[in-house]
Amino acid sequence: MRLIQFQHNDGVKAGLVDDSDRVSVIDAVGGVYALALGAIQHDISLASLIQQNLGEEVLSYQDLIASKRLLPPLTHPDPAHCLVSGTGLTHLGSADTRDAMHVKLDTSEENLTDSMRMFKMGLEGGKPAPGAEGVQPEWFYKGDGSIVVPPEQDIPYPGFAQDAGEEPELVGLYIIAPTGQPVRIGFAVGNEFSDHVTERFNYLWLAHSKLRACSFGPEIYVGELSSHLEGESRIIRDGKKLWAKPFLTGEANMAHSLANLEHHHFKYPGFRRPGDIHAHFFGTATLSFADGIATRPGDRFEIELAGFGRPLRNPIATQSPHSFVQVKAI
Repeated sequence: MRLIQFQHNDGVKAGLVDDSDRVSVIDAVGGVYALALGAIQHDISLASLIQQNLGEEVLSYQDLIASKRLLPPLTHPDPAHCLVSGTGLTHLGSADTRDAMHVKLDTSEENLTDSMRMFKMGLEGGKPAPGAEGVQPEWFYKGDGSIVVPPEQDIPYPGFAQDAGEEPELVGLYIIAPTGQPVRIGFAVGNEFSDHVTERFNYLWLAHSKLRACSFGPEIYVGELSSHLEGESRIIRDGKKLWAKPFLTGEANMAHSLANLEHHHFKYPGFRRPGDIHAHFFGTATLSFADGIATRPGDRFEIELAGFGRPLRNPIATQSPHSFVQVKAI
């Protein structure tokens, strides 16, 4: 089952999509967030609740895109109650990509050794037995719901940024039940959009490099996930393909199990606040930056994953002005 969200005359609504242009509107205001809360309240599956509330209204997927009514597939009424985060060095090959990027500027072994040590720990202890705790991964904070850009819309390029690079990833989407229990709603394709030049200059600037916008969707996949997923990441410039590369994700291509990554995120009580939602990026091993690509405003990212419907597409906006931020004493 695949769902999208969009702006409707009645407010935010969700729709059920298939491989055609048809979107079957679900008769519930509040979108996927409201549906998820309803499923929890009635102790039924999200799929069952959707079938019970499937209306007769059918819309055109393409019309929703053209009218810029398409939204991220999961949003919170208050963006401050959406936490966007991620884990790195989780995919087979990701350590090589990370080290190749860093070694170009920093010839010391310190950063490379730290990356390889973290990756090796994941290989050895990232997939424990069900119910057991494995080694914790690298973790980072990206922002709240205000940084999530809807599919098909421009990703902002901060004036202080030194790079505007894509990261094609699988994203887990969650809601916290009234009891404090994390509940996975589904998965989406994501672009974790980072500043790789800033990260490469000094690994301790990784946290700064992640404080950027991101996007995921346009569809949320509800159901059991294949352990092997194949996709393609592309950059379009002036209507032509500038760069393209396949990418792999899913547990078969990862050093960590999804359960282990989820545990080490939600083990913190502050991340189990009832009513909050979470969008968590699971990492990648494929970057255009690692292949020497320098993006620029106007380029369009396209990230496609088999089984997840339409590709996630976002152009890069013009670089925004940047000035010194003066703090005022009260």
